[in-house]
Amino acid sequence: MRVVITSSDALTAERNVSWPGHYGPRQRAGVVRCADVLASRCMSNGGWRSVLGRLATVALREGTRSLRRGVRNGASPRIPARGRRRPPAGTPRPGEEAIHLEYRPRADGRPDPGEIVWAWVPYEEDDGRGKDRPVLVVARQGGTLLGLMLSSKDHDLDAADEARHGRSWVDVGSGAWDRQGRPSEVRVDRVLRLDPADVRREGAVLNRARFDEVAAEVRRVHRW
Repeated sequence: MRVVITSSDALTAERNVSWPGHYGPRQRAGVVRCADVLASRCMSNGGWRSVLGRLATVALREGTRSLRRGVRNGASPRIPARGRRRPPAGTPRPGEEAIHLEYRPRADGRPDPGEIVWAWVPYEEDDGRGKDRPVLVVARQGGTLLGLMLSSKDHDLDAADEARHGRSWVDVGSGAWDRQGRPSEVRVDRVLRLDPADVRREGAVLNRARFDEVAAEVRRVHRW
């Protein structure tokens, strides 16, 4: 005999179970159908309705207990991505000092924000190799300088490919940092952390208008 749970049976079973908030109608229906199959195999005569109601209640209760045990053991239910909040990129971690993005070049022989200096810049492969190149100092974080590397390559020619790889560039024109007077670009997505003692020499001061353009893009990319 095929036993089918009516809506009133399911409702009675559901009222006897404390459902987790994320345990939706589809999961509930699946457990109730499981109870239906078990009951149809085990029962062949009258009185099935009350017994089936108890069976469904037990099945539902055991299912929710199992789910709770999984949560306690670390198998937490999946949380929609839109419900998670991540700190903006560039936000100092607990215990870190604040980042001060500013324009403060000084003729004091020391590297300051707004100045283009020469420093050792490692390759992105992080294999120990690198090269001396001009770096625009844009901020301080405690005793550390934050800088952006310069390049004389025209990245507008392959802008689509650069954007696809997450690289962002801002034109800063030409200056004393390049002996050949070539126009340069600053890469804003890769921030370099420099010890002031590792700076080779000061190259030039970037004018305020250019610096402000770079700073605006830095804020957009890193949310400083």
